[in-house]
Amino acid sequence: MLDIALLPGEYAVCRLAAGTTVPYALSSGLRGADVVTVSWTSDGISVICPTNRAPAQAVVETTWRCLRVTAAAAPAGTGSLAALVDPLAEARVSAVTFSTFDTDYLLVPTVRLTEGTAALQRAGHRVTG
Repeated sequence: MLDIALLPGEYAVCRLAAGTTVPYALSSGLRGADVVTVSWTSDGISVICPTNRAPAQAVVETTWRCLRVTAAAAPAGTGSLAALVDPLAEARVSAVTFSTFDTDYLLVPTVRLTEGTAALQRAGHRVTG
């Protein structure tokens, strides 16, 4: 079982063209629970950020809600991300995931948040927020 916190506000999944300079505003003034992640490939730059920080020149996906794994109620180790994604897949809720050194994050479409959190709870996870 995992403890999961629903972060405040909506998130955007964005794409910038390869070689674009990532706007400074993405990294400046992060508050509280704000999370920003940036990935570079030869095809382009992917950004996940609060919607109010989405770069103006980016192609932006639909709005998402962000969930953060806060603690494992039992040693999670291998398979913790699968423990989150599998129940969502069974409930037919799309998910975008990313990991940091410290924890895992998961995005679900805002319009499917209720179904997504219910699926996670049915799988034995605790969702707060």
